[in-house]
Amino acid sequence: MFTMFKNDRKLLKISKQFNPDLFVSVSSPYAAQVSWLTGKPSIAFTDTDTAKLILSLTVPFTDAIITPDVFTKDLGRKQIHIRSYKELAYLHPNWFKPDLTALKWLNLSRGDKYVLLRFSAFDASHDMATSGLSIENKLKLVDKLEKHAAVFISSEIPLPGGLDKYSICIPPHLMHDVLYHASLFIADSGTMVTEAAILGTPAIICHPRSQELGNFNDLERNYGLIYNVHNPDNVLLKAIELIDQQRIKDEWFQKRENLIRNKIDVTAFMTWFIENYPHSFDVIKKNPDFQDRF
Repeated sequence: MFTMFKNDRKLLKISKQFNPDLFVSVSSPYAAQVSWLTGKPSIAFTDTDTAKLILSLTVPFTDAIITPDVFTKDLGRKQIHIRSYKELAYLHPNWFKPDLTALKWLNLSRGDKYVLLRFSAFDASHDMATSGLSIENKLKLVDKLEKHAAVFISSEIPLPGGLDKYSICIPPHLMHDVLYHASLFIADSGTMVTEAAILGTPAIICHPRSQELGNFNDLERNYGLIYNVHNPDNVLLKAIELIDQQRIKDEWFQKRENLIRNKIDVTAFMTWFIENYPHSFDVIKKNPDFQDRF
């Protein structure tokens, strides 16, 4: 609560100096609240169905809230459903072209097998009272996987038990290139799982609430691009099964192409929506299929 008031005050000061016509955010309560205080319209995007606290502090103060069509919560008359994920704003083929030079940072060549692991700090408000893989699970996972492929770890928290030697060391802007070329991605947090799927990399998520999120259910049930696995022991079994499959990347790229055909380019949509707001809000509300042109 105190952080919210502090951030609102900072953003209010900036907005008075900048005098924006419109506030746009990824479900920022600060942007929504300050837009309301200054009498300016606010557009928010969210894809986290379980972020009840953030949504309760954002939705009442915003004018339009854009969610994937697979979002499981009804946010009322302000909600716009789009056939896409926020990650397709920057990873759609129209905008992202993979760079092979990223592999040089890993001392690998094209075709080399490697697994990327991602460990979350679980410090977001929607992760309260949840946890990911235990230290024992992480150690076991790395020990078994490195017998099948090179292993790299991206972690928000200090790595335990000598795992720091697996910590990935690359310029941050190359992370999506590394994710694109990976043979397998495993995480106990969400966004990068969606990114992996969009890039055609097999992905496993081990999170106690992942099946409450529309994005992950869509990616698993409708496209077969990810696996929701809650039992840490089963994570290892599924990982070994996937890493040992021949030409699995070819199969996943085909699945990815199917997904891209069925989703819109979020950047193109948002550009149109923002430039034509508030008329664009009425257009999409009256004719949701208008988004198909993007």
